[in-house]
Amino acid sequence: MTACLERRRAASLPSPLDWPDPVLAGALAPASLDWAAIRDALNAHGVAVVKGLLDRRACDALIAAYDDEARYRSRVVMARHGFGRGEYRYFAYPLPDGLARLRREMYAPLAPIANDWHRALGIESRFPAEHEAFLARCHAAGQSRPTPLILRYGDGDYNCLHQDLYGEHVFPLQVAVLLSQPGEDFTGGEFVLTEQRPRMQSRVEVVPLARGDAAIFAVHGRPQQGVRGVYRVNPRHGVSRLRSGHRHTLGLIFHDAE
Repeated sequence: MTACLERRRAASLPSPLDWPDPVLAGALAPASLDWAAIRDALNAHGVAVVKGLLDRRACDALIAAYDDEARYRSRVVMARHGFGRGEYRYFAYPLPDGLARLRREMYAPLAPIANDWHRALGIESRFPAEHEAFLARCHAAGQSRPTPLILRYGDGDYNCLHQDLYGEHVFPLQVAVLLSQPGEDFTGGEFVLTEQRPRMQSRVEVVPLARGDAAIFAVHGRPQQGVRGVYRVNPRHGVSRLRSGHRHTLGLIFHDAE
């Protein structure tokens, strides 16, 4: 069962309203999250749900910003590439200040989890503690295009199961934040995860999300403890067909693209 981690704040933390970018003024400070519970959920299920990472104001602002073409480096119409139906836009550098900060501050507590996974899988490479150092590694390898994006789906749209791999350097976790409200803004359009396991049938999980909720999930291989030791599972993610309305999602990918 997916762990749902309730929104909480520490009194000593700065208010999200102090964040410099108004688009993400309603973001919950990542340092206030229960990262021990997130780690446990990711290790057990490959996904953790954070309730209310963004408030409604932030979600509405991001949806409205989708049509501000100056913020983005490219637009992808999914049907043209066999990815499904719908479209998405990648943000351009420099990212909006609040978005860059959210990406950076989500990376920091996820890096130790990613390193534990590499260690368990016998992968020698390790991830630096700071996101800037990891991005420098990506950029040195020719992965210099930003990957945070907003996806937009309409009636009948869907996203095929896939992995977000953009080059040699891959951070094994990413974040998707639902910006629309199920049952009000759209119907259908469930977030779907699958895990391909060696010599076993694939496992499927539908992850329930409300507006502002974030799913933190495995991108490309994670360790799973079995009766004979640790084995690797191969995850993919997608979105089921929308029955009506419009659905928007913010995606935070921590590696950059070639």
